[in-house]
Amino acid sequence: MAEGETESPGPKKRGPYISSVTSRSVNLMIRGVVLFFIGVFLALVLNLLQIQRNVTLFPPDVIASIFSSAWWVPPCCGTASAVIGLLYPCIDRHLGEPHKFKREWSSVMRCVAVFVGINHASAKVDFDNNIQLSLTLAALSIGLWWTFDRSRSGFGLGVGIAFLATLVTQLLVYNGVYQYTSPDFLYVRSWLPCIFFAGGITMGNIGRQLAMYECKVIAEKSHQE
Repeated sequence: MAEGETESPGPKKRGPYISSVTSRSVNLMIRGVVLFFIGVFLALVLNLLQIQRNVTLFPPDVIASIFSSAWWVPPCCGTASAVIGLLYPCIDRHLGEPHKFKREWSSVMRCVAVFVGINHASAKVDFDNNIQLSLTLAALSIGLWWTFDRSRSGFGLGVGIAFLATLVTQLLVYNGVYQYTSPDFLYVRSWLPCIFFAGGITMGNIGRQLAMYECKVIAEKSHQE
């Protein structure tokens, strides 16, 4: 290169830290969107099962979807699913105990199938009383955790999610947003916390699996660079 000539500036490459932060932010957003739509889909399917058995009743003026579900139910469930699915791997990282039990998509799909089966049982299986149904669903929900999770953080988060979700549901029913037929646990059915617990474990497993896939992609890109 002759003296006095300057090299044309090319596109500046971002540093590894900036690239990593940007990539993680984008992947976090993508995971959140995926979890949101999974939650919306499950809410539509599971709520349809409940309505077919007249377990939940919505006022006529809020019926607004082809699946006879109030319009606000799927978005709320989708948002909750995104929060739960992102929270589980985050708690795992902060505790320094990455969840490695049955980390493959086939296990996640079986977990989803068991969760749908538990919800289906709450609507279809007839017991002599609600106590028997609640105990059965509690055993099935704990069995789901033991089969697909077995982590203390997963169990603790599942219990917390069940408590908060049941409390919010009680408030909604108390204010007349919708109602449960034959309530036996204040304004709702006594087996409802079991459904929320199983749902939290299921969405946590999906979120963990998506996070593990993201880590693999980032590791492969770093290795190539």
